[in-house]
Amino acid sequence: MNTTIKKRIQDLRQWMLQASVEAFIIPSTDPHLSEYVAPHWQSREWISGFTGSAGTVVVTQQEAGLWTDSRYFLQAAQQLEGSGIDLYKEMLPETPSITDFLCQRLKAGESVGIDSSVFSMQEANRLEKELAGRQICLQALPDPMETIWINRPNLPEAPAYLYETKYAGKTCAEKLETLRSEMKSIGVNAILLSALDEIAWTLNLRGSDVHCNPVVVSYLLVSMEEAHYFIEPQKLTEEVCNFLKDNHITYHPYKDIYTFLTELKDTDILLTPDKTNYAIYTAASRSCRIKEAPSPVALLKAVRNEQEIQGLRAAMHRDGVALVKFLKWLEKAVPQGGQTEMSIDRKLHELRAEQPLYMGESFDTIAGYGPHAAIVHYEATPETDAPLQPRGFLLLDSGAQYLDGTTDITRTIALGPLTEEEKTDYTLILKGHIDLAMAVFPEGTRGAQLDVLARMPIWQHHMNFLHGTGHGVGHFLNVHEGPQSIRMNENPVTLRPGMVTSNEPGVYKANSHGIRTENLVLTVPAGEGMFGHYLKFETVTLCPICTRGIIRDMLTQEEINWLNQYHQTVYEQLSPSLNEEEQQWLKQACKEI
Repeated sequence: MNTTIKKRIQDLRQWMLQASVEAFIIPSTDPHLSEYVAPHWQSREWISGFTGSAGTVVVTQQEAGLWTDSRYFLQAAQQLEGSGIDLYKEMLPETPSITDFLCQRLKAGESVGIDSSVFSMQEANRLEKELAGRQICLQALPDPMETIWINRPNLPEAPAYLYETKYAGKTCAEKLETLRSEMKSIGVNAILLSALDEIAWTLNLRGSDVHCNPVVVSYLLVSMEEAHYFIEPQKLTEEVCNFLKDNHITYHPYKDIYTFLTELKDTDILLTPDKTNYAIYTAASRSCRIKEAPSPVALLKAVRNEQEIQGLRAAMHRDGVALVKFLKWLEKAVPQGGQTEMSIDRKLHELRAEQPLYMGESFDTIAGYGPHAAIVHYEATPETDAPLQPRGFLLLDSGAQYLDGTTDITRTIALGPLTEEEKTDYTLILKGHIDLAMAVFPEGTRGAQLDVLARMPIWQHHMNFLHGTGHGVGHFLNVHEGPQSIRMNENPVTLRPGMVTSNEPGVYKANSHGIRTENLVLTVPAGEGMFGHYLKFETVTLCPICTRGIIRDMLTQEEINWLNQYHQTVYEQLSPSLNEEEQQWLKQACKEI
């Protein structure tokens, strides 16, 4: 494989010579700046062999490097071995930024190339400014993959389909009316939506263009009087065409967006700098007055309406039933032997697929046994598929797409005897998870202000994790969504009632073990208090937390009470949907500590 990677990099370098650039940058995104992308845009994976969801490749005539975050340090090191691509670990003090790397290697007057359709206007402008300080030019070029990627996958062709109002809670017409009201208050008469989840939410349309994310590759331009939808025509069924007509939405071929923007007249258009690609920005700037601001759809989408909240609870219930059946099966299956990381993934899929409204996984399951659990986004392959033994920890991070909600849950499960270090680490992570789950905070609080609650127990033992503690989750949409987050990095978006966020602290020790405990929480009112309203989290995930790794004396009485109350809720909610044998297993799993 790495011989193939070297040949691909050689082909790119030849293309760079013809384009007169000394370096080229390949991000992981598509023209919609998506986290997960359709095969057509998996250029960074194709050029490097690294399969993680986040990373950027930089190629010069002499060197090549991949920058990625802590979730993928171990995976990237393994996959890049022998490829000629060096690993640069983001967020570590010794790691140069991409611009520092380029400025150290290029001379004044030389050029760096990018495909402007897969760089955000924010990132392209930042990069251009930083390079200009060293008299290095940034050049927007055609996509080199069109030339060097032989047998490149086509653009997605699966049809879009309607998402019923009984699941969405509001009609497309209602959402467009709300959006236009937001546009009026912002002072623009048009908005371009590029983010696929925002478009899907606004139009109540779904698709299968991106693995595990039910979105449709498209653009949506909304003005005060009209709406224009840019999508490959073959993706439109008669039903969707009639739906668009009924909602006064005109559709156009997908790639016509650039020409359409250059021909707009007298338009004040809102573009979101981190969600709009630089090629779109360049086209719009020729004819429009651009206002750069966050998309109002991101916040509208993040705050669930009552119908969506009801659907989420129902989805969590069905998901919990499937997980209890799985955990009960796992407890007997591992000692009997013959189970591996991949076989239990298949079993979990089978049990979820039995549930009503199931539409697929919300991401590829992470089933990491022993040392594999230390690879934060590990995915088992036939070459790495580890047999499970009745000892140590299994980390299982999984989720499902149901028509009425999206789930995401991690459980670290003791398969047998544990070391004292494993028990200590497990209990510390549980403490952080519970302390965040119990938070009560005033309106206007940001996730970064709460992040310390989940980290303090391990900080006190000089440990940390470098991924975020919490991300937003879509409603039968992307499993990772904003605009809210809970992480060390500052994010100005405040937590609001109706937002659904993950709570997932972890700790990872290379070649030993990894631990993460994750539930989804709904932000809800907590009543009046000094200087205004207060909020809290309601844990909506329903699944027992393994108690076999807990050192009880390390928990406070308040933490013990929370865990016992959570388990009581899990039993009361799920037991009516289980048979007698499953009820008995769940009763034992939810037993007070």
